Amino acid sequence: MNNIMKPATLMALVLLSAGVSAATFDGSKPLLCATQTVSECISGYGCSALDAADVNLPDFMEVDAANNVILGATTQTPVERVEHLDGKLILQGADDGVEGVRDGIAWTLVIAEDTGKMILNAAGDAFSIVVFGACIER
Repeated sequence: MNNIMKPATLMALVLLSAGVSAATFDGSKPLLCATQTVSECISGYGCSALDAADVNLPDFMEVDAANNVILGATTQTPVERVEHLDGKLILQGADDGVEGVRDGIAWTLVIAEDTGKMILNAAGDAFSIVVFGACIER
């Protein structure tokens, strides 16, 4: 019976230690997030699926909530608000876009703190963009 208990005890310890070391996506560490699906909705025209590049989004972005910034390959966006609500990390901000062009947006990025799944919503004049993706610890 001792020989049976040893493998079972070892397996229990492995499972417990895996749970303790599981990643949390609470913003205390930088996150690398990948865009998976992108939809753009235009008032009066409906919604369509696009590639991230079609709406000037990178395929990957680094979310650094502790330093209030989101970094793309060639861009940097300040985070104006960080909040934790119902197990979600919520970041918000606004981006002016191209100077002299009326293309500014307000955005909200929501990351599930237990799974790293993310949703990015951005809205401007008569359009909205919804991005689904996932994050890992950087």
